[in-house]
Amino acid sequence: MRTSPAPGHVIVQDNRTGKVSYWQQEYHQSAADARGVSTADYIHAMYFFLRQVKAQNVLMIGCGGGTLATMLHRSGVAVTVVDIQKLSFDIARGYFAMPDGIDCHVGDGIEWLKRHGERHDAIVLDAFGAGGMPAPFKTASFFRLAKSRLKERGGLFLMNVIVDNDEDRTPDNLVRLLRRQWRGVRLLDTDGWVDRNAVIAAGAVTKLTKPAVLMPPKPGAGKLARELNILDWRRIR
Repeated sequence: MRTSPAPGHVIVQDNRTGKVSYWQQEYHQSAADARGVSTADYIHAMYFFLRQVKAQNVLMIGCGGGTLATMLHRSGVAVTVVDIQKLSFDIARGYFAMPDGIDCHVGDGIEWLKRHGERHDAIVLDAFGAGGMPAPFKTASFFRLAKSRLKERGGLFLMNVIVDNDEDRTPDNLVRLLRRQWRGVRLLDTDGWVDRNAVIAAGAVTKLTKPAVLMPPKPGAGKLARELNILDWRRIR
């Protein structure tokens, strides 16, 4: 079944398996099973890292289908999500089974950080619109602000980055920029794929290991495990 909750937004639901996919123009925002468990490898990588550092208080900038927030909430993690569009929360709750207990706020993520001084165990940046990730989220000033809202010891910053191809140096350049704020910054990426997702981790990254599936979707667990196994840390070019 195919529906459009708003112009440029398309939801595709598989009535047989319960799988749901969400597209915003050319950007594939989310995919999940009927319980809201993601089928995307990079989401499971971030979930693995957050569980590995035992984060109990996570701020997310960008909602999409809310799958990572849903998975964390169901694991007992307190999650706050900030998104510029109320529609994102409506879609996450209406199509992706995001629980009402997740703390959701409509607003600009940068302004939210400026107004709220609370420190979090982790901050996740996964904010994409019709034009990709907004430029202000890829600046030294934003990374400095984000670091100031993480706990001083053990805080983890995670960032989803879309990589066009092996020649795209966007993730490498962002790592260099992040290293102005954090001593520890690592890049999870895999060459050989176009329009792929990479994950940048900063802060408490020393003990992070290669991710594995901790909360398998149904169906699709086997395929996800194979895809996640391909992801690995790589050197900066």
